[in-house]
Amino acid sequence: MIIKIYSFLSVILSVIIFPLFFITRKIQKKDVTSWKIKLGGYKLPSDYDKNKKTVVVHGVSVGEVISLEKMIRRIKNTYSNVNLVVTTGTKTGQETAHKKTDDIADFITYFPFDTTFAVKKFLDTIRPDVILIAETEIWPNFAYNCNKRNIPLFIINGRISDESYKSYKFLKPFFKNVLPLYTGIFTQSTIDKERLKVLGANPDTLEVMKNLKFDVEKINVDIDIKKENSKVLIAGSTHKGEDEIVLDTYKKLKTKHPNLKLLLAPRHLTRCDDVIELVKNYNFTFNLYSKDAGFYDKEVLILDVMGELAKLYSVSDVAFIGGSFNQTGGHNPLEAIIFNKPVISGPSIKNFRDIYSILSIAKAAFVVNDKEEFYNIADKLLSNKEFYEETVKNTQDVFNNQQGALDFIIEKLNGYLV
Repeated sequence: MIIKIYSFLSVILSVIIFPLFFITRKIQKKDVTSWKIKLGGYKLPSDYDKNKKTVVVHGVSVGEVISLEKMIRRIKNTYSNVNLVVTTGTKTGQETAHKKTDDIADFITYFPFDTTFAVKKFLDTIRPDVILIAETEIWPNFAYNCNKRNIPLFIINGRISDESYKSYKFLKPFFKNVLPLYTGIFTQSTIDKERLKVLGANPDTLEVMKNLKFDVEKINVDIDIKKENSKVLIAGSTHKGEDEIVLDTYKKLKTKHPNLKLLLAPRHLTRCDDVIELVKNYNFTFNLYSKDAGFYDKEVLILDVMGELAKLYSVSDVAFIGGSFNQTGGHNPLEAIIFNKPVISGPSIKNFRDIYSILSIAKAAFVVNDKEEFYNIADKLLSNKEFYEETVKNTQDVFNNQQGALDFIIEKLNGYLV
């Protein structure tokens, strides 16, 4: 009954709201292409083979698409004779999907609005055999119509944040009618699994799959940056305004740890000249990675080339991940964790909130609120050998414990695609 009421209301609202939004966007000269598609305007490529089985993988936006890339490639490599359709909910998600998966996806498009007409049009056009929805995207009309057509529908990498859980509990009568429509719900942790069970998911369909983002491989590294017996603080992917925070913290740390080096890696190379001027203003001696590829007798090494940051985490002792002291939302801490390096981040971590939650609980990473906390944690890691070694072990343990999600998904798909 609740699903029918929701479906009825969604139709009424779409009739009233969609035309208003559509007209408004046209007046503002904004793109309406995505809306036309989401309302049911799906057109398959001319070379799309409708006779093949089809897998749909959905990631709502940039972060989800990035986390799904390796799984998408693994699916295509494992089941080469299937159509692979990638959907997103946002324009930036579409751009990322094309950038990351254009070479292997058979079709990249938008996920439909959750109205009966749009959902039916999507399912009629795509004709999926299996659908994988990343994180916890819950769309009642979509789930109902998939269930009605016996299309296997899975939530993968599922999670329920503390904030969401508090809100969702008030909507339990709604969720207990929707969640059982899913063929399977595979969560990142036991906590997420139990929360979904409380909300009304069928216990028989709930399993822990761990986290897809941890299914990365350590790259082979053979690099010498001439740091001698010094320790290295790396500040990776810094944005405007963060370099000052890093340099202030480094300057303070140097008074206590005179042999400490700083490897400073701005996110955008266009900022390198500004970073160089900042380092000069702090009176630090420095080298450019492109010139000398090492510290030698210098205090700071500025990374001014593309494609080297990931492996440079391997030669650091402590890693600060940028994009976290502004509104960027942070960058991927696993690039450092994979080399068992303790991670420090500022408070802006929305792009990798799930990862930081896991790392923070495991005491492998530290999310700090300000420059003072940044200094205190960095100083403790550099001063307290027992604390440092314990944190390194935590990075090893959490990384090993979280791997296996890719194999889990492939094993599940075998039942539908083999």
